[in-house]
Amino acid sequence: MAVILAARRTAVAPRGGAFARLRIEDLGAAVLRAVLADAGLAAEAVDEVIVANALGAGGNPARRVALAAGLPERVAGLTIDRQCAGGLDAILLARALVDSGAAEVVVAGGVESYSLRPLRAMPGADGQPVPYDQAPFTPWPARDPEMGAAAAALADRLGIAGAAQVDWAVQSHARARAVADWPEIVALSGVTRDAFTRELTPAVAGRARVVAGSVTAATAAVAADAAALVVVVSDRTAAGRGLRLLGGLTLGGDPEEPGLVPVAAIAAALGGLGLRPADLAMAEVMEAYAVQAMACVAGGGLDPAIVNIGGGALARGHPIGASGAILAVRLFHGLRAGKGLAAIAAAGGLGTALVVAR
Repeated sequence: MAVILAARRTAVAPRGGAFARLRIEDLGAAVLRAVLADAGLAAEAVDEVIVANALGAGGNPARRVALAAGLPERVAGLTIDRQCAGGLDAILLARALVDSGAAEVVVAGGVESYSLRPLRAMPGADGQPVPYDQAPFTPWPARDPEMGAAAAALADRLGIAGAAQVDWAVQSHARARAVADWPEIVALSGVTRDAFTRELTPAVAGRARVVAGSVTAATAAVAADAAALVVVVSDRTAAGRGLRLLGGLTLGGDPEEPGLVPVAAIAAALGGLGLRPADLAMAEVMEAYAVQAMACVAGGGLDPAIVNIGGGALARGHPIGASGAILAVRLFHGLRAGKGLAAIAAAGGLGTALVVAR
């Protein structure tokens, strides 16, 4: 059975912040070297590096990170794009390689620089470039909502009021501020804590700009830069250490309601292992929007007391391709005993769930 032997991340810095000038390889290489040191493995032991990246940086970021970290040139690197879910999916791919015997040591996770994302354009009707920000996630524009609007529609359908979303966001920041030490963070550019975490109050949140409907800037995760990686090895190499990768999967669902797809993924991942939500000791659920996290926690039957105990993405930020991997890193460092879950939604109607055990 595949095992996470080590897990690290950078702090999360808002777009244009402390990491604004760092390239993808600058973010990822430092974390890669740190996880190998934690695992007690040499660079020569790595068979593959799988990195999620969502913002179209090109040039195979996984290869760039591997080379910048000093891995052997034979390590090809594999970059995947499943948007927000990509960081967890990279870990699931690493698990598959190790469990199949195709690899012994795989470094997997995600890296994203929102600050240095490339400018994108498509040819217009006259052949001239037309800039765009959000790539299409479906072939049907009518079924491809802007993510903030989709979150607002979800809140309306489920009857989750703006005040309840604010309460969730306030709690996320409070939990993050209560953490005295973040051993998972690799110091980079002098940053050792998530830069966005603050003392959020309902009064402060009430002054936030409206994103869509009941969703505001206080209840939506800010765009950010970060990297998060784990070392996945066979249990032979792990020798009794680490976090066992029990299972997980990615499911597709309604593209117009991406926030709810993790509910089905959670049920399938737990059900396939004969587990119930009550069997979990810890869960990390993505907070791209407060309402999306609230819907997944309720729909998945999760105990809110064990969810995002050190705060979530509302208190960190959302470095898209790295966000799922950050959930796994948090599980690695926070789960002392028992079983844990990471779950995330992604644009286009995707949901990924990962189940682990100490």
